[in-house]
Amino acid sequence: MKALFINCTLKRTPAFSNTEALAKKAAEQFQAKGIETEIIRLNDYTVLTGNSSDEGEGDEWPQILEKIKACNIFIIATPIWMGHLASTAQKVIERLDAIFRDEDLIDEKTGQFMPYNKVAGCLVTGNEDGAHSCAAQVLWSLQEVGFTIPPNVNAYWVGLAGGEEDYVEAGGERYLYTNKSLRYMTENLAWFAQLLQDHPIGTNLLEAEEKAKAESDEE
Repeated sequence: MKALFINCTLKRTPAFSNTEALAKKAAEQFQAKGIETEIIRLNDYTVLTGNSSDEGEGDEWPQILEKIKACNIFIIATPIWMGHLASTAQKVIERLDAIFRDEDLIDEKTGQFMPYNKVAGCLVTGNEDGAHSCAAQVLWSLQEVGFTIPPNVNAYWVGLAGGEEDYVEAGGERYLYTNKSLRYMTENLAWFAQLLQDHPIGTNLLEAEEKAKAESDEE
């Protein structure tokens, strides 16, 4: 079992990231369950703008995509900027859109997309409003491309609006609501990941599509 975090901080390694601090806490909880974990920063890679699996020369998204293929648990961790999820998190979502068109990411027998039988969650940090909106955008997008979203799989810490102290500086690591939400997230993701590993989703999307065509007017 493997969990992959993409830290969508705007900072590059080795700059300190509050978002990564929250991701590391989640990773430690997975590790305690024997789950292998990896945290990567999107900004440490050259990821070109686009919505394909490979945007050509210099694009390092294919390296990240291979990591997503190999994981059972996928988590996007994003800071809040101007009340919205980071542009880096949006870039991950846009690149995953290729799943609908890339035959290599679709099972030829069932039509299931690559993220089928993988679970996903979301982490958010910031010092302004927007945590619920960011989580809603991320989790909706991930289920759209095929990830399973169990209950209570987002955790966040948001400080005082406009404050200078973020997650670590403000003592967010000891904040009950965040810690409780984080435990809910890691417990549910681990449980559902094991469930899907033991009992994969059997839906045949190709058959479902044919039934839909039979009851629809073709454009």
